[in-house]
Amino acid sequence: LVIVTRLATRDLHKPISILFCNLAVSDLFTSFSGFWISMLFITNPDVTIFGSQDMLAPYALYTTSILSTIYNQVSIGIERYLAVAKSMRTRFRVARHHSIVVVLINWVLAFFLGCLPLMGWNCLQAERSISVLYSPFCVNYLVFVTMPNVVVAFLVPLFTYLRIIIILRKRKLRMQACGQATGTYKSAETQVARTSISIWLLALVSYAPFFASVIFDATNQRCHTDLYPGAYIFRNCTAMLITITCLGNPVLYTLKFRALGAKLKTLRCLSATRVRAI
Repeated sequence: LVIVTRLATRDLHKPISILFCNLAVSDLFTSFSGFWISMLFITNPDVTIFGSQDMLAPYALYTTSILSTIYNQVSIGIERYLAVAKSMRTRFRVARHHSIVVVLINWVLAFFLGCLPLMGWNCLQAERSISVLYSPFCVNYLVFVTMPNVVVAFLVPLFTYLRIIIILRKRKLRMQACGQATGTYKSAETQVARTSISIWLLALVSYAPFFASVIFDATNQRCHTDLYPGAYIFRNCTAMLITITCLGNPVLYTLKFRALGAKLKTLRCLSATRVRAI
């Protein structure tokens, strides 16, 4: 719905809308790859527990989609900061081509890191460092990909949204000193604070359990059968939380339910008008 609405509505063709639409695409890929893994689990559960060649492609797509989602979230926070921040000399304006370049860089980086197991960094032959929860991925690959990206997903949005709140508060205090109305800045500050808290809570609920599972995987010395079924139930719960994030992102970052419904109603009315005209 978010992708169709933003592509069909001309007044939403803005630099930030490109990032929003790309975030929806990343969430869509995450859902599709998660569905692929679920089907493999239904048809052959042992494949998702003990690992095989068949799991490399869906896991690689799943990792790529999650990395793209994280990079898009970080890009949105930076874009919002640049849109609000105003330096002493000039104000940097994010153009559409800037957003397109950022989208391309995000996908190239996500595909490169996510497809490293397909390029050979896997443990199909080496049993020593194989991941117990995400076989046939290697533990060192999971640590290499997860640790820095989770830190980026938490720290960069925290910095950008806190800076936006500080900038809005300074402008509000400056206008109060001049005896001008500050209702707009106060409302914007409240909205940014609510959005940033929601983003943080959603990221905490979705990525923290996965982060914990990777740490457990790196420190675990037991085999698959010793961890069955409790550890794999926890692994499946982390995947469900990430899927829930894909549903929550459009609400937090793009359009509220009422606004989305209003846009879709407008598009439906325009389509009906064109049909009558034809």
